[in-house]
Amino acid sequence: MQIIHTDKAPAAVGPYSQAIVHNGIVYTSGQIAINPAAGKIVATDIAGQAEQCCKNLGEVLSAAGTDFSNVIKTTCFLAEIADFKTFNAVYEKYFISKPARSCVAVKDLPADALCEIEVIAAK
Repeated sequence: MQIIHTDKAPAAVGPYSQAIVHNGIVYTSGQIAINPAAGKIVATDIAGQAEQCCKNLGEVLSAAGTDFSNVIKTTCFLAEIADFKTFNAVYEKYFISKPARSCVAVKDLPADALCEIEVIAAK
């Protein structure tokens, strides 16, 4: 197994890695909208937070030697299911290969985030 780390995405704030590569598959940890330069969530709306989540994932995927075109599956978490349409408008700009996906509303996310995305990708 290979542990993936990049300073271009938020650092893990617990006992986990940004991603792990195993047998040519990349498993990312969930990314929330922390702006790595600011060290906190800057965007206040779902569109801005979804955009930052995707940017963070792009950096982790890049550090693992892959990109959005190789994403097999995503799991998306929303603080409010009412944000589904707006979230999708951002999501579809990045995940143009239309990977398999689960998307659920949850009670709370870390740092009061509005969304979180994790992916499984081929390397």
